[in-house]
Amino acid sequence: MTTGVDTALALHLHEQMVFIRRFEAKVDALYRQGRVRGPAHLGIGQEAVAVGAASVLRPGDRSIGTYRGHAHALARGAPPDAVLRELLGRTGGICAGKGGSMHITSVEHGYYGSYAIIGAHLPIACGLAWADQIRGDDAVTLCFFGDGTTNIGAFHEALNLAAVWSLPVVFVCENNHYMEYTPIADVIAVKQPAADRAAAYGLAPLCVDGNDVDAVRAVIGAAVDRARNGGGPSLVEAETYRHGGHSAADPATYRSTEEVAQWKLRDPLLRHAEQLCASGVSDGDIEAVTTGVAAEIERITVEALAAPSPSADTAWTDMWSDGSSRWRN
Repeated sequence: MTTGVDTALALHLHEQMVFIRRFEAKVDALYRQGRVRGPAHLGIGQEAVAVGAASVLRPGDRSIGTYRGHAHALARGAPPDAVLRELLGRTGGICAGKGGSMHITSVEHGYYGSYAIIGAHLPIACGLAWADQIRGDDAVTLCFFGDGTTNIGAFHEALNLAAVWSLPVVFVCENNHYMEYTPIADVIAVKQPAADRAAAYGLAPLCVDGNDVDAVRAVIGAAVDRARNGGGPSLVEAETYRHGGHSAADPATYRSTEEVAQWKLRDPLLRHAEQLCASGVSDGDIEAVTTGVAAEIERITVEALAAPSPSADTAWTDMWSDGSSRWRN
């Protein structure tokens, strides 16, 4: 971050991470007020993975993720006011206020959905990549999943298929060390749940510090370039940590306060702010980012809470791609 361009990019990445953090914190507060209905899975502490990965993609590339997908949609450019309205079940929601937290989708911005069924989206990522391969496009699909997914059959099926067909897909395991409430280390026979299994499919064991946005950019950027140039799939394991529980309703009492405190010392936002300061960015410029983000979050919250609920007449619309509710119209 020595040139003007590099500094501008670094500040942009920092602003994205701060925005996602403040957005998720607001969702947490609204959930506790009873305004967010249904489950809400937050990724506070994991922002560097979403932001770093999205920053190396082109407009025609695709991302696909899990129910913990707010950050990935926002990092790809999905409008935050529409995402928040979706969580609140209001008109103007990104899925018309009918999908909720676990089904955020913004095809327009390259985010092809959050999936609530563990591992179900990995074969779908193969399908997206296969379509690009058939068309001869140079697009790449990024598929995000948690460490617990590595024990699901669909993980192994998708990795094998992608390798056999040399598909332009990059699988990214967000290893936050817990599969719901169980430490992943308690239920696997290897140290790295994703990377240590890569060799079974002829892939390199790629690991990255998921709390370092620049490291994420470098590792995933190289994997994306490889896929784009016909080099086939990659499997990247990004080590990170969620500050909260599995969902907003989970107090996470199964973790020690010491463990959480140690990981918060590696907070991706704090680390990146330190890197910005070391490169010559002033405290004032960094604080201006935070202040601007806070004001924007409050603005979209006020507007989202004022929006009405969807009309009952819309219950039978947008069930299929043509906007109808009839199968095979």
